[in-house]
Amino acid sequence: MPTILKIKGYRFFFYSNEHIPIHIHIEKNEGTAKFTLTPVELIKSKKVTASEIHEMRKLVIKNVEFLKQKWNEYYNS
Repeated sequence: MPTILKIKGYRFFFYSNEHIPIHIHIEKNEGTAKFTLTPVELIKSKKVTASEIHEMRKLVIKNVEFLKQKWNEYYNS
């Protein structure tokens, strides 16, 4: 499960056997969330607060092009 990005204690990653739609997993401490990248939408979350989800979403939006690029590099190579 390659780590793509670390920001503000959040780890952005995907699993090696991922599937469409393009998405990213995020974890911090015991909490996790999963967001699609086109459009940026929360798919599911576990053990995260509403404010953490808000912060994660902002970080995904800010880095969405980079995250898509990393997805494409990993899965299309």
